[in-house]
Amino acid sequence: MTNTQIVLTVAIIMAATMLTRFISFLVFPAGKETPAFIQYLGKVLPAAAMAMLVIYCFKGVDITSGNHGAPELIAGVAVALMHKWKHSMLLSIGGGTVFYLVLIHLVF
Repeated sequence: MTNTQIVLTVAIIMAATMLTRFISFLVFPAGKETPAFIQYLGKVLPAAAMAMLVIYCFKGVDITSGNHGAPELIAGVAVALMHKWKHSMLLSIGGGTVFYLVLIHLVF
């Protein structure tokens, strides 16, 4: 890519990011009640996104060969326990990742 293309790409990405951040303030101004459907989505989408990530993480596990998915299952349980214990997404995801890497490199 040329320098001009790089600058244009960054400018377009910046404008799109700003638009997605600011449009919610235009569509849902302060003082006006948020529609019930949007409130519903705010309640269910975080859990749905996490469920999608869990499915994605376990989709490549082959229980018929190798270590039979033991590191993945153990790390998944560790993530759930860490989240139950501290209620911190950063700790759950980061700690679970580190724990999984330790399992696959040092244990299994």
